[in-house]
Amino acid sequence: MTTKIFVLAKNVFQEVIRDRILYIIGFYALILAAAFNVLPELAAATEDKIFLDFGMAAMNAIGLIVTIFVGTGLVNKEIEKRTVLVLIAKPVSRSEIIVGKYLGLSAVLSVLIATMTAIYLLFLQFGNIAHPTTSILIAAIFLFLQLSLITAAAIAFGVFTASLVATILTFAVYLMGNITPDLVQLGRLSRNLGIERLTQALFLILPDLSRLDLKNEAVYGLQALPDTTILITNAGYGLLYSAMLLAIAIFIFSQREF
Repeated sequence: MTTKIFVLAKNVFQEVIRDRILYIIGFYALILAAAFNVLPELAAATEDKIFLDFGMAAMNAIGLIVTIFVGTGLVNKEIEKRTVLVLIAKPVSRSEIIVGKYLGLSAVLSVLIATMTAIYLLFLQFGNIAHPTTSILIAAIFLFLQLSLITAAAIAFGVFTASLVATILTFAVYLMGNITPDLVQLGRLSRNLGIERLTQALFLILPDLSRLDLKNEAVYGLQALPDTTILITNAGYGLLYSAMLLAIAIFIFSQREF
């Protein structure tokens, strides 16, 4: 079983790497170089903080785009092109297909984020910009966990909806997942029982992606990074939620007939 999953993951990794993923890394380096030259002219007093923020935000945005557009098509593309019939005809289970696809894209994301983080730190070092290296590295690891969770959501949507719908739903989960704590507060402020119950339900159902977002702590230092126990708990939360989404994807995919 492990060998089959590894082969599937390797195939996904090689396919995505070939599909211009290296150009994306080059694009990230180019926009950092452009920002590095332009920001001093636009904000002479605060360019360091802006560059720190811009680098992390660009890394997040690029990773999210790859995750959503590639993730939703991993299984959906096989279904739409009917190549899924070839896969399920082989001695490989449907759960192995889902897990293999997920691990393959997760491997791509790990390489993508690690490379972009290295480029980002090189620019900071070259520009003599003060930066908390350890905090940035931890934030990058948690960005990977966040995008891995979104990958699981993208695959789950992709197994039962069209590519466009799956893309929209996955993006909606990302947006809503980043503001779930604010939704609860909004429900309380509304003083409407129906709205309050709705926001509480959304909080329970949707992933709390703010637990995996450490960009502000790393860049602005508005507050210290959470202690080790909280970091481990939040990382476990992300992994557990990803596993739950994969279980849902496996269940739906197992019930489909082709």
